[in-house]
Amino acid sequence: MPRLRLPDSTDSLRTSYKFHVPPILQPRLTWKYCLASVAILYVSYCYITGSPFFSSNLPRYTGPHDVGAVDIEVPVREPRQIHGAVLKDSGEPAFALETVLFTLYYPSAKGAKTGKHHYWVPQPLWLTSVGYAKFAHASNFFTNNVFTGAMGLMVGGTRIPAEIDAPLVPVEELLQNRSVRPSPSSNNTPNAGESAATSHGLPIIIFSHGMASSRTQYSHYLAELASRGYVCAAIEHRDGSGPGSEILDSSKSPVNPVNKLHFGQGDVRSSSDSSHHDEKPDTEGFKKAQLAFREAEIMETTHIVHSLNIAGNGEKLLSSNSRAEGKGAGLASEWAGRLNTNATILAGHSFGATGALQGLRPGISQRPAFAGGIALDPGKSSGRLNIDLDVPLLIVHSTSWSARRSIFYGRPHFDVVKEIAENLNKTGIAGWFMTSLGTSHPSVTDAPLIEPTLLKWTTGAGIEAQEGVRQYVHVSDDFGKYVTTGQKVNLLALPANSPEYSKDNEGMEKQWRKYWQVHVSPVR
Repeated sequence: MPRLRLPDSTDSLRTSYKFHVPPILQPRLTWKYCLASVAILYVSYCYITGSPFFSSNLPRYTGPHDVGAVDIEVPVREPRQIHGAVLKDSGEPAFALETVLFTLYYPSAKGAKTGKHHYWVPQPLWLTSVGYAKFAHASNFFTNNVFTGAMGLMVGGTRIPAEIDAPLVPVEELLQNRSVRPSPSSNNTPNAGESAATSHGLPIIIFSHGMASSRTQYSHYLAELASRGYVCAAIEHRDGSGPGSEILDSSKSPVNPVNKLHFGQGDVRSSSDSSHHDEKPDTEGFKKAQLAFREAEIMETTHIVHSLNIAGNGEKLLSSNSRAEGKGAGLASEWAGRLNTNATILAGHSFGATGALQGLRPGISQRPAFAGGIALDPGKSSGRLNIDLDVPLLIVHSTSWSARRSIFYGRPHFDVVKEIAENLNKTGIAGWFMTSLGTSHPSVTDAPLIEPTLLKWTTGAGIEAQEGVRQYVHVSDDFGKYVTTGQKVNLLALPANSPEYSKDNEGMEKQWRKYWQVHVSPVR
């Protein structure tokens, strides 16, 4: 017969002092418990470090200068309609040019902190989200809210590291950062301690974004160049190619925001059923209208940036800037005489590269004196590429753009692009065409930096995200140095090694073999 044991006084005392642990804190190695623990730890980490929940922060810049940023939106000199098409849903002109919006990235004073940073997704966030829903042909009440919630959760809190309204870099600081550039044989990486600025001032880059993009999506590429001494203007195009944009016109009182969402050929109609010259454009005509609108925005933006070099114009710009930025940056007085307007490069990516090539046509009315052009992955479906050029040109293809054979108006796209650079060299004007190895079409954008795993998986890029952008920055900086000094250095000093794109890169010098193939070069 089993013996019964009565609790003694010690057991009672032990029981009376036993703490009650809530069930949620009692460790159980179940998948639900582990998942919840990981989620709590991750949210806590993001909260403490200020990181976005489902993405990565944009990295800091590596050049010798800190970087400032200013949003500028001002009325154009001559408001006008670029094309007569109107939007079906509202009857408003589709291609009415009233203001231009761009972000200036520029070298700022060392250590100057304003504590203010632009959101990576332009505000209001819902406008961008609905625009992407329209791109996906899935815009309705339900999906618009789903897109907005998802974008807010993933990247809604992501900010661009450049300091809003930081003061322009002082002249003495620029002089301290001028150094001798390494030769291609001594170093395969350009010197990050070197500034592009010269005694003639800061060189300028006007940048045009691609389809389904906005001015903020190339912030790292442009701000890295700004950290090396360039003033970069990233244009926000309102030609229907972006997801959405808020228009603020300071010439109208009161200044009421006008929201302009993405629109395509199917979203426009003729302004008059009885007028033949205003008929709804076909696919080719719609692209021409978009490119004409982009060209007008490019010219207006370049005019505004150049005007900052003249005393007195900065004060006028500040008073008409509906974005209310620029005072701390010293636009009113510090920028006059600081820009090298003779070293202005027009650049773009994808559809923006097509627009940049068009903007470089000789004989354009009121065309600024561009000193060169950079075309990154010129568009394959954004209209014909302009071949009439009279300035040096750097064309860079991603691997995905070079490796994939595409027929472009009856010819391989690769051959059309190569011929542009070859024809320039025949006329004595420098033209380069090369492939950045391991990259995909979005590699020059911020997207792979913010979502590196997702973008690598979906695009097949073989290069690490930061290294991909870094290579684009280095070759663009080399081209900027060529435009300002006439010297071909680093990659631009090499002859062509691969007339066609090939997986075999044995012809390239060893220090460049991992990252580049040069198809056309003015160097013999």
